[in-house]
Amino acid sequence: MRGLSLPNLKSLGLGNISKIEGVDSVSFPTASFGKLKQVSKGKDSTTGHWELSGIQVDYDFSYFPSGFPREMMEKFLDLTGCKGYLGNKAAAGTEIIKEFGDDHLKTKYPIVYTSADSVFQIAAHEKVIPLERLYEICRITREKVLEYPYVVGRVIARPFVGSSGIYKRTPNRRDFSLDPHAATILDFLYDAKVQTISVGKIADLFNGRGISRKESSKSNAEGCSIILELAKTVKNSFVFANLVDFDVYFGHRNDPKGFANALASFDRFLPRLLDLLDESDVLVITADHGNDPTTSSTDHSREYVPLIYYRVGKFGKDLGIRETFADVGITVADFFKIDTDLNGKSFLN
Repeated sequence: MRGLSLPNLKSLGLGNISKIEGVDSVSFPTASFGKLKQVSKGKDSTTGHWELSGIQVDYDFSYFPSGFPREMMEKFLDLTGCKGYLGNKAAAGTEIIKEFGDDHLKTKYPIVYTSADSVFQIAAHEKVIPLERLYEICRITREKVLEYPYVVGRVIARPFVGSSGIYKRTPNRRDFSLDPHAATILDFLYDAKVQTISVGKIADLFNGRGISRKESSKSNAEGCSIILELAKTVKNSFVFANLVDFDVYFGHRNDPKGFANALASFDRFLPRLLDLLDESDVLVITADHGNDPTTSSTDHSREYVPLIYYRVGKFGKDLGIRETFADVGITVADFFKIDTDLNGKSFLN
């Protein structure tokens, strides 16, 4: 892209974390800055969000690079009532609906596939398998098909529309996650009567646990709009938001131009959010994993993620390389003055 133009992220200190063409370091950043190292196994959304929330995943999820085993798929057919399935291999989501979309319309069989992550994905045309039925199939798969010894991070509903040659995935995706294996910052806050608000797919990734209010969003723009409204109206609350466009539309699709434009759009949004914050607020901007749009892979990338930590009226400091994503969760606990057994080291002060 010959450099990025992100003036607001630059002022916060994004360019102080790493060398970024077009985003220079600044002498007096308005936020503290650093980067987080992942210690959990894996590089997927579930693992990343759980570690951010203060727990670490020291066990392996199940992966299926050659497709799901025969006995699992027989169980899938028996318990879901599906008459058959298509696919059953590791594939990119947009490619597999191109490959099997026409057969799906003819047979009405769901398209089943996985990726480099621990996921069981089920794609279906919304006019062939209605959304509620697709969600039901996913729920049964989550609760009854994927039992021990398999540990699968997420079952994902992947609805699409269109016709031969022009199939398109819709925003009606839904994730069915495992329960976290230990109490997260959400559980501790919820038990302490602090309102916990999820925006985007957060509630799905934690299977609803520890969340007192769920705000659904299907795009960065919708998520940012919800965040602004919450910043205006709620107090004594923890807002945990995921902006999914960077990952879904640009990282996985190897689209650096689209990624750059999404970053620019987020950068333009930031002043509106910062103007609503006061001395009682804390803002943390980070990520749950990498997804490099410039590599040949369409999968997540395991790498450092950026950390920006903003408080009104305080100059930024270099937070360095944090030893775990869990530093975010323990910092939230420190802010709300809640005792926990979470991993990590607080950077609140």
